[in-house]
Amino acid sequence: MERKVYGYIRVSTTMQSEDGVSLQNQRERVEGWAKANGLTVAEVFTDAGISGKRADNRPALLEALDAVSKAKGILVVYSLSRMSRSVKDAITISERLDKAGADLVSLSERLDTSTASGKMTFRMMAVLAEFERDQLSERVASAMGHLKAQGKRVGKVPFGWDLLADGETLEPNAQEQAVISSIVGLHAEGQSLRTIAATLNGKGVAAKTGSHWHPETIRGILKRSALQVAA
Repeated sequence: MERKVYGYIRVSTTMQSEDGVSLQNQRERVEGWAKANGLTVAEVFTDAGISGKRADNRPALLEALDAVSKAKGILVVYSLSRMSRSVKDAITISERLDKAGADLVSLSERLDTSTASGKMTFRMMAVLAEFERDQLSERVASAMGHLKAQGKRVGKVPFGWDLLADGETLEPNAQEQAVISSIVGLHAEGQSLRTIAATLNGKGVAAKTGSHWHPETIRGILKRSALQVAA
């Protein structure tokens, strides 16, 4: 009996047209693999504009895993990164398919878990990929920490600060710093984030962008204030 092939394709919001991994390109690669192996694609599941960090926030992937497991078929993906960016999720997916009698094929890595060598290679590649991402995260965090220590801007200009003419250095804004002190004081008195936001809106205090205050905005200011005190 011919085994059923199920494709899973995904793009994040920033990867829709980069590196030739559009949804259409991925679909064509999956269908091409099936045709070359004398198989047909039963269905292609698509997650568009969704991060690959966690498997449980990608509904189409979960549907694909259910379908291929029930059919004891083959799940074909363009690359491991399209399926998962977490080694934990990747290993969990592989083990789930193995227990169900299904297999995983990753086209970019020429990986086929129906073989023992393929399973070993999969685990090694998944671990090395996460190691590389962790190293990148550490470098980015270190660089951002260095900029913050020098009073340089990192991302958007935070409430309480003004950006100087050099486009990098931050200078305290006395009026906004007073608002921050008020926020910290109200929170210390036990007021909720929502109540503090309502109080500022009621008094007509302008937020950084001129918009209304929201609980999450208050949370961010309190978090930054706590980090500055700790430093």
